[in-house]
Amino acid sequence: MSVVEVRQRVRTEGLLSPGSGVVVMLSGGRDSVCLLDLAVFLCRAERVCALHVNYGLRIEADGDERHCRELCEQLGVELEVVRASRGHDATGNLHAWARELRYAAARELAERLDEPGGGSLSKQSSPRARGGHAVLVATGHTATDQVETILYRLAASPGRRALLGMSASEGRLVRPLLGLTRRQTGDYCRELKLAWREDVSNDSKRYARARVRHGLVKALDAVHPAAQANVLRTATLLREETELLDALVEAELGGRAGIAIERLAELPPALRRLVVIRLAEDATGASAPQAGERVAEILALGARGGRAELHVGGLAGAVIEDGELRMVAIARREQRLPREQGCRPREDPGDEGYPHGQGR
Repeated sequence: MSVVEVRQRVRTEGLLSPGSGVVVMLSGGRDSVCLLDLAVFLCRAERVCALHVNYGLRIEADGDERHCRELCEQLGVELEVVRASRGHDATGNLHAWARELRYAAARELAERLDEPGGGSLSKQSSPRARGGHAVLVATGHTATDQVETILYRLAASPGRRALLGMSASEGRLVRPLLGLTRRQTGDYCRELKLAWREDVSNDSKRYARARVRHGLVKALDAVHPAAQANVLRTATLLREETELLDALVEAELGGRAGIAIERLAELPPALRRLVVIRLAEDATGASAPQAGERVAEILALGARGGRAELHVGGLAGAVIEDGELRMVAIARREQRLPREQGCRPREDPGDEGYPHGQGR
């Protein structure tokens, strides 16, 4: 696919358009370099700001930062660099820490640029001041990343949503490259002689995502040459069907924060699960696919009468009282509930990103 064809495809998707303000998450890898050039072409350089996070975790980190500075100077784009550090005694998932840090930094930058006088984008008349959309945050996730994400989530997390993959747009977050493969972004950069940086740690088999890429994806390609395309098409179809299912759940709940146990028992099994999951997610503001597995226990507790509580996974707790089910958020330190309630805290594995990439 040529540069002209890539630009036309991304333009047609409509996620980046002339006059849009956008923060591009720039790691220096091929995908984010491709994305930055496309944003400049479609939105104009003065409407684009790049964000690079230097985690200081690799000896190449400062070189990556210098490359991003040189690229932004070449393209006439303002760059903001965030330097982060993580103590050697830090606990928790390194990937999750890096991912949360860069997305929070990108959101904060976009919100700041929304305000009058907040930066170069504001000086051009902020999108909101012109009656348009808020400044967007763009990541360089590709169709290749999409396949890997779906396979990883399918292995690590139960439920229909594991097969949906990443959406092209979520609030101010957009992923304009989901229609392109990693090979195509590389071809784009080569044709324009745009250099990029390689992060070899992204291919380390220490990480589950790399094992998916080098193991599962290659095995699927060996089974059928159109395997990756079929995975992507399946995700698209399921995402469209999900809109219908979500509408059924909304119609059932009617904006209420609970449901009568008697009514829950009358619903088809699939709709029961979706209703319980929706209530749990509304209460916690986070994904809660495990809640759907606790429907039978919820109905059994409801049949006993009285008041009962049940931890349904993640940070969600079910409260059954006066014949009605409602969900509450549980603070982390309160997750250890009585054994007789059948509660075993389980972590939602979520999506394992790359430790140093920023939308690649």
